[in-house]
Amino acid sequence: MLQPDSELQFLKGVGPARARLLAKLGLATVADLLLHFPREWQDRRVVTPIRDLVPEATATVRATVVRTRVREGTGRGPRRVLVLSDLDDGTGVLRTEFWQQRFRAEQLVAGREVLLSGRVTWDDGPKMAQPEVETHVDESGERIHAERIVPIHPLTKGIWPTGLRAAVWRALEATDAMEDPVPRRLCAERGFPDLATALRSIHFPDSFEARDAAVRRFKYEELFLLEVILARRRMRHALEEKPHRIAVDERLDARIRARFPFPLTKAQDRVVAEIRSDLASPQPMHRLLQGDVGSGKTAVAVYAMLAAVASRMQAALLAPTEILAEQHLATLTRWLQGSQVRLRLLAGSAGETEKREARAAVIAGDVDIVIGTHALLEDDVRFARLGLVVVDEQHKFGVIQRGTLTQKGLHPDLLVMSATPIPRTLTMTLFGDLDVSILDEKPPGRAPVTTVLCGEGDREQAYEWVRSEIARGRRVFHVVPLVEDNEELPLKSAVSFAEELRRDVFPGVGVGLMHGRLTTKEKDAAMAAFRDGRTPVLVATSVVEVGVDVPEATVLLVEHAERFGLAQLHQLRGRIGRGKEPGRVILFHQARTAESKARLRAIAGTDDGFVIAEEDLRIRGPGEFVGTRQHGLPELRVADLTTDVRILEQARDDAFALVRADPALKGEGAPVARAIEQRFGRRLRTLDA
Repeated sequence: MLQPDSELQFLKGVGPARARLLAKLGLATVADLLLHFPREWQDRRVVTPIRDLVPEATATVRATVVRTRVREGTGRGPRRVLVLSDLDDGTGVLRTEFWQQRFRAEQLVAGREVLLSGRVTWDDGPKMAQPEVETHVDESGERIHAERIVPIHPLTKGIWPTGLRAAVWRALEATDAMEDPVPRRLCAERGFPDLATALRSIHFPDSFEARDAAVRRFKYEELFLLEVILARRRMRHALEEKPHRIAVDERLDARIRARFPFPLTKAQDRVVAEIRSDLASPQPMHRLLQGDVGSGKTAVAVYAMLAAVASRMQAALLAPTEILAEQHLATLTRWLQGSQVRLRLLAGSAGETEKREARAAVIAGDVDIVIGTHALLEDDVRFARLGLVVVDEQHKFGVIQRGTLTQKGLHPDLLVMSATPIPRTLTMTLFGDLDVSILDEKPPGRAPVTTVLCGEGDREQAYEWVRSEIARGRRVFHVVPLVEDNEELPLKSAVSFAEELRRDVFPGVGVGLMHGRLTTKEKDAAMAAFRDGRTPVLVATSVVEVGVDVPEATVLLVEHAERFGLAQLHQLRGRIGRGKEPGRVILFHQARTAESKARLRAIAGTDDGFVIAEEDLRIRGPGEFVGTRQHGLPELRVADLTTDVRILEQARDDAFALVRADPALKGEGAPVARAIEQRFGRRLRTLDA
C-alpha cells in the first residue's frame, strides 16, 4: 500500500525525472504532494456544445477528432512543432493548436472522442490554444480533468497541469495512512471533516460546499500547528528562572522619572507598571512594546534599562541602523548628564581598535548600557552580567538574531519594541509567545501633521510654500527612493536630486545629503548641519525612517510616494511635528493603478498607525508586512490573516488549551508534535537552539 512518506519517484507516473522537477516545488514525499493544495478550482461539470461557445470564455467540450496534422518549422535554432486538430460534436467544429507537444498527434487520432477544456478564442470560428485534454477515465470510471470540479495546482517548469493532477489523484490512496494532526475531538467540536475526507475534498471536491469545508479545516490546521508552537514557547518561558531580580521601589522610581525632561503619559505609566512587574518576577520578561510614532517608547525602554543598572545589571539596546543607535546614544547622554551611568556605542563601522576597546569594557563590566547595531551579535561580544535586552524596531530582526543576543546572558529580561503598529492577527501569530504592551497615547503638546497628495503639476506651488517655511527657520526632509541614478529605474536619486535642488530650486539655501552609503562621520556631519540650520533642506533615502529627531523639522516631501509601503510612509511622517510647530507632508506621486491611489488616500486620510497597519496588511499580505519571514515561523499557505480572524481565534484557544492539558505533547498532542516535527522540524530546531 502507498505510504505518505514514500518518495515521489516511486509514485506511479512520476519517476526520477519528474520527481526532480517536483522537488523545485518543495515536494519530496507523497504527503508533501497531498499538502500541495490547489490555487483555484474550475467548474468543468458542464459540457458546452461547440455552437454555444463564446470568445474569451473558459469551457469544456466533448467532441470527436476529425483530423490531426503536424507542422514543423524550418531554419536555424530549435525546431518548432505545431499540432493542429479539428473536432466535431455534431453542433459545430472546434479547432485546436498545440505548440511543442508532438505527442498530441498520437493522442488526437481521427475518430477518437475526447474532452477538451480551455479558453475560447475566435478565428472564423471557435478555437482553443493549448487546451487540457481528457482521453480516458480512471479504474473506477471517474474523470480527473473534466466533467467535474477540477483543481488548478501551482506548477513549475516542465510539469503539466494534467500530469500533476494525475499524480495527486494517485497519491490520494495514501490518505487513510496519514495521521491527522488535529485531534478527533477538536474536529468534531469545530465541525471540521477528518484529514482523509478533507484531502479528497480540497483536491477533487464533489461540490464547492465540500471544497469550502476542506479549506476551512486546513486553514484551522495550519493556524493550530502554528499556535501550538507559540504555546510551547510561552510554556518554556514560564519554566525559565533568571538568577537576578530587578526591583524598583518608590525611591528608585522617582529617581528614574527625574531623569526625563517631561512627565510620563498615563499610557507610559501603565506600561512601566507592567514592565516593573515583569522585572521583579522570577521568570524572564518576554514583552512586546507597541506604540505609534511619537508615543514615547524610548522613555519606557530607558526606564527599564535604568532599573536594570540600579540592580547592578548590564543592559543592551539593539538598533537596526547606526543612525538610530547614535540617536539613542545622544538621547541617553542628554537625559543622564551628571549621572554615573556608563554608556558605550558598539557599531560595525567603528575602527578595530575602538571596537576592541568597547568589547573589553563590556566584558569587564565597565559599561552599564551598551547601544549597538548588528555588531552586538558578533561572537566576540560578551557581557559581565547582562540582565536586560532591548530590541528596537523589532521587525528589522529575526528570532534567531534576538536569541543570539539573549544567549549572551543568563535568561535576561527581553523587551522588543515596534514603532510599526502590528495588526492584532499578526500579534497573535508572530508574537504569540510574548506579552504585549501598547502605548496608545501621545505626549501632550505634539503638533498636528497634515498630509497632502501632489502631482507633478503641483510641484512649483509646493516649493514656494517650502521656501516660506525655510525663511521662518524651519527644516525640510526631502526623501527619494534611490541613492544614485539607475538606468533601469527612472526614479529620482539622492545624489543627483540634491544637486538639482541646490542649483535650480533652492539656490543660496544649504541642501544636505543623507543615505546609507555614507560613513558614520559623514552621517554625523550631515545631521549636525541639518539640526543647526546650515543645511535646512536634507535630501535623504528612507535611512531617516526611524530614530531621527529634529524638532525644527516641519516639512516632509516624498518623491515617488507610490514606491513606499504605507507603514514606511507613516514612519517617515513621524520625522516631523516633533516640536510645537505644525507639520506638513507632501507626497509627490505618479500612482496609476486604483490600488496605488487607494493606498495613498489611506495614508493621507488618517494618522492612526494601527488603522494604517491593518490597511497595509490587507494590501501587502503578512509575508511582507514587518518582515514576518524573518521570524522563522512557518509561512501560511492557506490561511489569510486579513480575513480568517475567527478561525485564528479558535485555533489559538484550542492550541493553548491543548498545551496546558498536555505540556509534553505525549498524549492527545502526540500526533500534533509529530506533524510539527515532520513539517517544520529542521527550522524550529534552529530557532530553539
